[in-house]
Amino acid sequence: MLNPGWSPGHTAEPRQTDEIRRFHETLPGYAVTPLVPLPTVAGALGLAAVMVKDESLRLGLPAFKMLGASWAVHRALRSADRARPRLITATDGNHGRAVARMGALLNVPATIIVPQGVSERAIELIRSEGADVRVLEVAYDDAVRQAAALADADPDALLVQDTSWPGYEDIPQWIVDGYSTLFDEAADQVAAVGADVDLIVVPAGVGSLAHAAVTFGRSRTHCRVVAVEPVVADCLRASLAAGALTTVPTGQTSMAGLNCGTPSYLAWPDLQKGLAGAVAVDDRQAEQAMATLAELGVDAGPCGAASLAALRILAAEPARSRLGLRTDATVLLLNTEGSSAAGQSASF
Repeated sequence: MLNPGWSPGHTAEPRQTDEIRRFHETLPGYAVTPLVPLPTVAGALGLAAVMVKDESLRLGLPAFKMLGASWAVHRALRSADRARPRLITATDGNHGRAVARMGALLNVPATIIVPQGVSERAIELIRSEGADVRVLEVAYDDAVRQAAALADADPDALLVQDTSWPGYEDIPQWIVDGYSTLFDEAADQVAAVGADVDLIVVPAGVGSLAHAAVTFGRSRTHCRVVAVEPVVADCLRASLAAGALTTVPTGQTSMAGLNCGTPSYLAWPDLQKGLAGAVAVDDRQAEQAMATLAELGVDAGPCGAASLAALRILAAEPARSRLGLRTDATVLLLNTEGSSAAGQSASF
């Protein structure tokens, strides 16, 4: 659906992100991730170019989340009054592993709360980073509340959560800021081939990456941003329709990293103004897109492949006309995870 609160003509001054990118460049394993052209997809959908920013290997992990977690932990420790805190977070997979990896790099303990629906493979990967992993039979939103309560009860704890609520906004903002490196790299890569981005399709759970995408998109002329969610967890689509932050019940989905019932409090005001719309896809659509990307040499999990599934909807009528998606458009898809991040196989 298109966002009735969208302001397409509004642009904002770009944020100063040089310090963030320089920090990421100091981390072990930093490299610019690939921007992969998909000419056969562009031709099939009647577009000038479709490119996918491939985050299937970022800083040694199979997802983009390390960008946000590393910068947030760095900033938080810089301003914390304790030298060796315990890191705590709730996660449906990739964010928790990134926080655990930062704990290992800094030699500080990490406790990761995992809700139901996360694969055993994903849980074992978090444990492999040396974290204390606690699996609870609750939904993601409840896991976040339990992580926050655990942190509140421990004076040495540092909650590193990628969603926010009133009174808890600094660290979630630093996580969003950390994602700017992804978009800075993509801007350089797109410019290097003489193009500019007309549409970004971004997978969204609580909306922190979408928040970073909107921040980037609004610093450019004529760049639209559309979020994609699972049909069983379409909290952004529901919030845009209601014109207010809305919680939805969630169900089972292969897109575990997007299975969130409430948008981030911090992200919501900018998403309400800056998202052109939100699309919901089901597991079958995500898995079909995953197969297409695998055939084209891109290793994507269901969450990352959801961006292509959404573009297939957006490039067809009536969504195409409503969005104003022209035949000369350049589209940026975000592959947010590799297949190994979700415990999936890329063989079809």
